[in-house]
Amino acid sequence: MIDTPLAQTQTAHFEIDFTRYLDKDGKVVTPLPAAYDSAKITELYRAILRTRTFDEKALALQRTGRIGTYASSLGMEAIFVGAATALASDDVLVPSFREHGSFLVRGALPREIFLYWGGDERGNSYAKASGDLPYSVPVGSHSAHAAGIALAFKIRKQPRAALAIFGDGATSKGDVYESFNFAGVWKLPVVYVINNNQWAISVPLKKQTAAETLAQKAIAAGVRCEQIDGNDAVAVHAACTAALDRARKGEGPTVIEAISYRLTDHTTADNASRYRSDDEVTAHWTEEPAKRLELYLTSIGKWSKDDQEKLLAELRAEMDKEADAYLATPPQDPSTIFDYTYATLPAELARQKEQALK
Repeated sequence: MIDTPLAQTQTAHFEIDFTRYLDKDGKVVTPLPAAYDSAKITELYRAILRTRTFDEKALALQRTGRIGTYASSLGMEAIFVGAATALASDDVLVPSFREHGSFLVRGALPREIFLYWGGDERGNSYAKASGDLPYSVPVGSHSAHAAGIALAFKIRKQPRAALAIFGDGATSKGDVYESFNFAGVWKLPVVYVINNNQWAISVPLKKQTAAETLAQKAIAAGVRCEQIDGNDAVAVHAACTAALDRARKGEGPTVIEAISYRLTDHTTADNASRYRSDDEVTAHWTEEPAKRLELYLTSIGKWSKDDQEKLLAELRAEMDKEADAYLATPPQDPSTIFDYTYATLPAELARQKEQALK
């Protein structure tokens, strides 16, 4: 008997779309959607510069011992600003630990964010944006929180969505895979934005995964996915706007991989020069998000050197004022360390509280 080979058929195939509107020189490489006139792009640019100015002040405060370890967002601002400006007021932002620009867009005061990084939990309670989740330092675990929030929206039949942001390293965590799977099965109104900044602390992307893209990790979960230029604020905003709109309409989740680069240390406790070269970082400075928007707006006659100097002076004055307000905030009573974990304080902690107060 001669064995006949089984006929082979393709059971599945996929492609990952990549979108960019503005290149590193601020030139239009894909026609801009109609909604993105000069006023809209100027709004995005202002928000990015405000984020960067906040970042500069936060780093200055950290270097002088007035806040603790801090995670800069330098080079990644377009992701945080583009995603947050796409959210509706009653959507929920589920951040990791770099999304300062997202919080600023959502109405948080700089002094409140300084308070958090200064070690005061009151910094998690924003006068505005009170429905958003606070910073999440554990890597990837908040992806499940976003799925849970989205499930609640679905059960309540509310046209709302959750949006979670995390780094490339988080996509190697089980929490993220499980969240994608759960969101896909339940068709949840959630958007996951992967900030692919190429480095998970000191581990480069090529040592994190053998996958050709991070976006494709959603495919096994049956979740729509795409890849965008994360240094192009228009691409980020447009992709998140469309994904959130689909989510609110009941069309399920989306995973968006935004390609960026971390231009600074992982945190102020890190020294990135130990694991990557100055030449590599310098090359990526040519792609950063603020300059390309400035170049585009200047090329169409909607931005000038005077505009730039005026805005930077305004933003620096704002951050100086906010930093002063943070530094003038009286510290919490030490007893609050014990007050917010248990409804009824256990006897042993009650004893420790009494000792601390003495």
